[in-house]
Amino acid sequence: MRYLTARKRAEGKGAAHAGTEEHWYMTVSGVGLAFLIPAFLFIFGRAMGSSYEVVVETFSRPIPAIVTGLTLVVGLQHFIKGCKGMIEDYAGGSTRKILIIAVITISYFLMAAGIFALAKLVL
Repeated sequence: MRYLTARKRAEGKGAAHAGTEEHWYMTVSGVGLAFLIPAFLFIFGRAMGSSYEVVVETFSRPIPAIVTGLTLVVGLQHFIKGCKGMIEDYAGGSTRKILIIAVITISYFLMAAGIFALAKLVL
């Protein structure tokens, strides 16, 4: 039989009992997005307003395609974690569950649609 004191059970965990994993994930993804977003805006800004052929040529190269895909995936994962934390703080009961499911579903749909559009454009 293991005996754990109240302090030992709570050590490293916050009020949500998730520990620091979520905070660490948000910090790392935030730093990643701090580099990805300006690169994506530069790539997207140069392609915006151009002809279809120029846009296809731009996103057919590996670096713009990878930066765009990473921005979509990392940005929406960051969005999911942030919204989930906000919903957990301000909503309760079945409303909380419905909102979390809705945010996750919409975010994964946007990820899939964005990656599909990028693949369709590149291939």
